[in-house]
Amino acid sequence: MSNAPVDNSRRRFLTIATSVVGGVGAAGAAVPFIASWNPSERAKSAGAPVEVDISKLEPGQLIRVEWRGKPVWVIYRTPKMLEQMKQHEDQLRDPNSDEAQQLDSAKNSYRSQREEIFVAVGICTHLGCSPTFMNGGFGEKVEGTADGFFCPCHGSKFDMAGRVFQNVPAPLNLEVPPYTFLDETTILVGEEEEMA
Repeated sequence: MSNAPVDNSRRRFLTIATSVVGGVGAAGAAVPFIASWNPSERAKSAGAPVEVDISKLEPGQLIRVEWRGKPVWVIYRTPKMLEQMKQHEDQLRDPNSDEAQQLDSAKNSYRSQREEIFVAVGICTHLGCSPTFMNGGFGEKVEGTADGFFCPCHGSKFDMAGRVFQNVPAPLNLEVPPYTFLDETTILVGEEEEMA
């Protein structure tokens, strides 16, 4: 053994450098490990819930997200849209949503948990086409109703609550998927809040 004096500053530097390199290595290994806990794209398409940020959703606007490989619409209905829905109930095939196409929490005249926010699977109940959102101009299809959904493939028409009109090929209202509000601006599609 050498009788040379011990260099404490060098020892401290090596200890700190080894700790820093070890910490960076541990963090580098932890990131992919923690990321693996999130559902994969394949799992999401198979049915994992999807979060939707509606903080920038404007009145009268529709946004689309994908859940279980299907388009899901989130629409911010204006007061005018809500008022129009009351004026054509006598023209609807299932105005009270008696057929099971929605959650119990959405079984009301608006078919939603909040009057202004409508969530629906954007697939026609006739042959699976995707209807077009007509924000204005729907009056050409249904007199006295400016807004709605029209399926150009076979002519099915739905109001702003996704309720199907009479005398069209679609047999049912648009499906309302399970969803819950996580907070004022975030919706979780694919999971319904447990009722106490």
